[in-house]
Amino acid sequence: MTFVHLMKTSPLKKTLLRKRRKKESLFKYIMGLLHLWLGLLSGIVIVVVCLSGCIYAFKNQFTDLLNRDKVYVEAVGTQKTPDQIQQMLAKDQKVLTGIFMPAQKDRSYVLNYSQNGIASSGYFNPYTGKNLGNADVSLNNFFEVILDIHKNLAMGNVGRQINGVAVLMFCILLFSGFILWFPKKLKHMRQALTVKFNAKFQRLNYDLHNTMGFYACILLFFMAVTGLYVTYPWVKNALIVSLGGTLVSNTAATNTGEEDNAFDDLFNDMLSRQKEKSSLKEEKAATLGQIIAAANKILPYEAATTVEYPNKENPRFVVTKINTDNWLGAMLPDQITFDKTGELKSKDLFQDKPLDQQFTSLAKPLHTGEILGLKSIILYFIVCFIGFSLPVTGFIFWFNRFRKAK
Repeated sequence: MTFVHLMKTSPLKKTLLRKRRKKESLFKYIMGLLHLWLGLLSGIVIVVVCLSGCIYAFKNQFTDLLNRDKVYVEAVGTQKTPDQIQQMLAKDQKVLTGIFMPAQKDRSYVLNYSQNGIASSGYFNPYTGKNLGNADVSLNNFFEVILDIHKNLAMGNVGRQINGVAVLMFCILLFSGFILWFPKKLKHMRQALTVKFNAKFQRLNYDLHNTMGFYACILLFFMAVTGLYVTYPWVKNALIVSLGGTLVSNTAATNTGEEDNAFDDLFNDMLSRQKEKSSLKEEKAATLGQIIAAANKILPYEAATTVEYPNKENPRFVVTKINTDNWLGAMLPDQITFDKTGELKSKDLFQDKPLDQQFTSLAKPLHTGEILGLKSIILYFIVCFIGFSLPVTGFIFWFNRFRKAK
């Protein structure tokens, strides 16, 4: 018995190659078949990607919970100044190399330092001056495995390609799903927007797939596209070019005057940094307090602040502040640099960047949901969980039809 004969006589034909219904448009018929076939092909991968994404979304929260006795402090009294903190470390033969000062008053600082040439980091109570110790990183291995599954299905480059193809299919599924969801008549819209929780299992399953899929489709599409952004260079290029930027790939790039200018800027900046290393070698370094005060004059808002000290690779102080002073409360990074003496060298403000560079700097927090903090992480978790459920409810719906077709 051939495969073709089997297809003609088996229930698979009635489900995978169903006939076009009366009054069904050809477009909607094709969308229906495409939705079914791509859903069956990519379902397992989408389930794995969405479930691992749900878990990984809360990595920072789980890590904070594990280290809650170090992360959270009692905000009593006056905070130590950055220079006082530096002096306290120096008494223990530790050299401060970076400091993170959160915006919340009840959270501890995170210090990066070196001792006997060995780099380390730890929590610090800014009110009592107590060193709270290093972070418990026992969850890191678990989340690295989850991230590897999410990005590569734990199968290296092969898994990364399979993952990418499945997510591409998922984008098409979301589009075709929206076409299939849209009711024929507007009077049926209310029904299409409602899940009938007291219905029988098959109807409930259909509503969960159809209606919840509609509510989540825009955010799921956004999450899928930003995921493809980091997987495929052509997606990255397409997005950047569509936002007004230029091609990222050097091989595909054309030799325009704008690119020449960009290269010149980069080259001049590199030369300037090399010159600073030698010309300011004997100069007295600015204090941490002076650098933070100068940064706050340029960026006059309360925010989580990170300061990196000059090092072998970069001779400048790098100050990064996360600006949430906007109507959405989105976390937008501003960065400025100072030379060793405290002279301002560069300002890289989010609001001044062109649209493509703004998107590039926010691609990761946009994909993970960290862009608005905990509230957007929770929203992404819910949406990602709906994404996880769609292949499951879709398969149950198809299998029920397959069973009836026998």
